[in-house]
Amino acid sequence: MKHEQPPTASGGATPPPGEGLPAVPPAPVPAGGAVRRRSAGLSGKLLLLTVLFVMLSEVFVYVPSVANFRSTWLKDKLTTAGVAAAVLSETNTIAPRLQEELMRVTGAVAISLTHKGRRSLIAMSGLPEEIRYVIDMEEETPWSAIRDSVEVLFSDGSGLMRVSQPLPMGSSAGDDVQKVDIVLPVAMLRKDMLAFSGRILGLTLIISVITASLVYLALRWMFVRPLQRLSASMARFAEDPEDTARIIVPGGRDDEIGDAEKRLADMQRGLSRALHQKQRLADLGLAVSKINHDLRNLLASAQLFMERIEHVPDPTVKRLVPKILATLDRAVGYTQAVMAYGKAREEPPRRRLIRLERVVSDVAELLALAEHPDIEFESRVAEGFELEADPEQLFRVLVNLCRNAVQAMEAGADAAHVCRLTIEAALIEGECLIRVRDTGPGIPPAVRAGLFRAFQSGAKNGGTGLGLAIALEIVRAHGGRLVLEDTGPGTTFCIQLPQRAAPEA
Repeated sequence: MKHEQPPTASGGATPPPGEGLPAVPPAPVPAGGAVRRRSAGLSGKLLLLTVLFVMLSEVFVYVPSVANFRSTWLKDKLTTAGVAAAVLSETNTIAPRLQEELMRVTGAVAISLTHKGRRSLIAMSGLPEEIRYVIDMEEETPWSAIRDSVEVLFSDGSGLMRVSQPLPMGSSAGDDVQKVDIVLPVAMLRKDMLAFSGRILGLTLIISVITASLVYLALRWMFVRPLQRLSASMARFAEDPEDTARIIVPGGRDDEIGDAEKRLADMQRGLSRALHQKQRLADLGLAVSKINHDLRNLLASAQLFMERIEHVPDPTVKRLVPKILATLDRAVGYTQAVMAYGKAREEPPRRRLIRLERVVSDVAELLALAEHPDIEFESRVAEGFELEADPEQLFRVLVNLCRNAVQAMEAGADAAHVCRLTIEAALIEGECLIRVRDTGPGIPPAVRAGLFRAFQSGAKNGGTGLGLAIALEIVRAHGGRLVLEDTGPGTTFCIQLPQRAAPEA
């Protein structure tokens, strides 16, 4: 067949290309997440992965869909041309008006009919140019349809293509078979395939957004929110592990998240019980340590008394005193070995109106300050000075402060050093100030930060570090303060007590 150059005009309208096409099935939705990557953590990643996987699955749906669209589009053109072929086979002629309408509807450049080995031209518009593609729909396979579809999409759309298929009314034996041939511009097919691709892309985006949103909401409800609840419960429990009200309450889910909630609740309950038990043991330990500390002071004072009795010229006394001293030494050794950690509260102070000079005198007598060979003791508390306090607890405070001062001065004693311990008191603006001042080496700056903490001894070797902790607790129970004053050489502790008892918290 001789081909002629076609005109530059488009050649007429085309039928709707989507007729008879099967609906494009939505792609399977994989497990995944989110539309775009955000810094929102797991939720954002879920949304991005969901849309990504849906788009990838739509790619596998699009390729056979566009190939099916091409085949349907070509068959529609051939079916229209087959009508004219049927008229020709009956009348051996076609009216010019019918030819023009046929060319307009199909958009073809030329239409011919082959019968018994002879090709007859039904209609032609202009001189056809070179034919780039020859397609026989009877021999086409799904793979060749996909290959040709991709080739047309990525071409520049120039040239023509010749498409043929047998007519339904033709016989199936030998030369009696009738075939219709149609020559079409490649650009027309490519234009309709691109339009179909755009519709597929829009449908894919809609399916991706809907699917991603549903999967995102489902995964967030099923996984992300329970994980956030677990994290929030752990953070809340970490603030106060001993508070049983902070233990997570399992939501009753019968899956892995529910198992995680139950195991977290069991772990939190066990940890809370263990901490409560350890706290009780710690309370008991520090209580024993406090008692042990004061008992050691009493035993040391008893040693001093025994040393004084040792000089009494009595045979029985001289015989028993060394044994008593050895027993006291052993008891002091036992008290030094009893160390524990914990927290204990002192008994509430029983405030009474007391004379401070009597308490100071008892402290000096207990510590044998008046008879000390190297330390000068001076009490500057005026006679008749009165304050409201628990006499026994105030006695313990002064004993701890004075003993620390004596031991500090004894540790660095030298003949040239002035070793003096002074206790003075004053009433200023309704507040009683009691100062215990010594001329010892002072407290190093590195020790001052933890000076009043239990077991933070910095004054001497072998100390327990409980004296100042006990003194501070007693003073606070009285509604006062115990502070370290920086007033020059040595160390000065100031006890600040209200003149009137403050209400207990």
